[in-house]
Amino acid sequence: MPLLSLSGNRPTNLGLQKGKLAPCPTTPNCLCSQDPDPGHQIAPLTYGGSAQEGWKKLKSILAGIGSAEIVTETKEYLYTEFTSKLLGFVDDVEFYLDAKNSVIQVRSASRLGQSDLGANRARIEAIRQQLKA
Repeated sequence: MPLLSLSGNRPTNLGLQKGKLAPCPTTPNCLCSQDPDPGHQIAPLTYGGSAQEGWKKLKSILAGIGSAEIVTETKEYLYTEFTSKLLGFVDDVEFYLDAKNSVIQVRSASRLGQSDLGANRARIEAIRQQLKA
């Protein structure tokens, strides 16, 4: 439980729309592998084995992260909230199993503020490393 909660309100624009995650807002505290803006770009996640094996491994990685809570899960989509321990800031992180392209598309955005001090990128890159292992 955070010492103070600065969670903000859950966004209403999340989810898949025709195989796409929502584009990022203009603030620099969002990344999306499907966003055409270079300032918000991050590479999609790759995995070894089948799409189902990659998806299963991703869910296992998320289960091992204490600050992560899966909010919505389908066979190809995960919406997860990550809550910071100190102040209770919440980041909304989405994963889309794009089996056609053999990748997992990702979007990670802070609910509050302008800057996330690189937290969203660092989290996604750490998940990327675990998926490669």
